[in-house]
Parts: sequence; C-alpha cells; structure tokens
Amino acid sequence: MSSLTLMALAAGGCIAIQAAMNAQLGQMLGNSWIATSYAFLTSFVLVSLAVAVLYNAGGISASNTGLDWEKLTQIPWYLWLSCVFSVIGVGSLYFLIPKMGVGNLMSYSLAGQIIIAMLLSHFGAFDSPIKSISTVKLFGAALLVLGIVLINKDFS
Repeated sequence: MSSLTLMALAAGGCIAIQAAMNAQLGQMLGNSWIATSYAFLTSFVLVSLAVAVLYNAGGISASNTGLDWEKLTQIPWYLWLSCVFSVIGVGSLYFLIPKMGVGNLMSYSLAGQIIIAMLLSHFGAFDSPIKSISTVKLFGAALLVLGIVLINKDFS
C-alpha cells in the first residue's frame, strides 16, 4: 500500500472523527450550524497560521500566496461556489449524524462522493484527469450501493 493511499485513508478517518465530534458539539451548543461556524472559523485560523509558518520557512513564495489581486480576479466565479458546497456538505453532516449515526451517515456520504467523483472524472470537470466510466466501474458502483444497503440494514 502506497504512502499516498495511507494518507488518503487517514484523511477519511479524520473526516469521520471530526464530523462525529462536531455533531456532538452542535448538540451541546443546541445548533449544528453554530458548530459548523466554529469549525470553519477554527479551521481558518489554523490554516492561516500554517500558511504563515510555511511562508516564513520558505515553503511558500510571495508569488504563490494567493494574495495577488490580479490572480484572484482571473479565477472563474463558479470556482468560489466550492465554499458554498463546503458549508452545505459539512453543515449537513453535523446536522445528520445525531439523527442517523456516524456509520450510516458516512456510508451514504461516501457513496454520494464516489458517484459524483466518477461523473466529474468521466467528464474531466474542473481540470481533473479524465477517467472514463467503464462497465467495470459501473459494476463497482453497484457493489458500493449493495454494500451501503448491507451496512445500513438492521439484521437484528
């Protein structure tokens, strides 16, 4: 197993852990959207600190800080919608976990991510490498759906 695969698995684990923790935070605060705002605020502060440290350590040059107004104005408007998708996706996870359970929710969420990712890759959306949907990939997606049904089925 490659180190990139291990990193991807760890990232997925982090998403499940942070979603469950922030769902509980939302319950304790009485509102999952307040928890979402705290999560994004804290994330902004931590990422800003990381950028500052990397910049000072030479890991980020002045030419690629993203603070160039001309560069910012050349970015297509629709790419900024990614922020909207982040809020909807993350906020919905925090809202749904107490109602569905983290395992059930993450299985459905993962299925949604994989299906949409397959379509985006098939069409090369957002400059992603084109990976055509084949019969084998469709079979894999069908197995994924079957797996989700089995994960969420109450056999007791």
